[in-house]
Amino acid sequence: QVQLVESGGGLVQPGGSRTLSCAASQIRFAFYVMTWYRQAPGKERELVAKITERYETVYADSVKGRFSISRDNAKNEVYLQMNNLKSDDTAVYSCNARWVTNGYWGQGTQVTVSS
Repeated sequence: QVQLVESGGGLVQPGGSRTLSCAASQIRFAFYVMTWYRQAPGKERELVAKITERYETVYADSVKGRFSISRDNAKNEVYLQMNNLKSDDTAVYSCNARWVTNGYWGQGTQVTVSS
């Protein structure tokens, strides 16, 4: 059974940092495009950052220069390093794995930026 499990969420002060992790199982992880999405209350889900199987990265304009996505194929994990967090970054962050027509979602982890 394919599983994506996010971790690392929590409460963080504005200007702080946080690293999210997403651990994948039962997939050929190295082949998959891994993407972090987020959804804030009352808003549409949006792409935050993506990393391809060739380590190419894409970022939403709102997080460029503050967030960094990386992957460790040996561990079947993808990470989202978030720096200089703002209240607008408050959301449920979910990871997605996609390869051809196969797509999987994690359950999400809450990140709340507040003083």
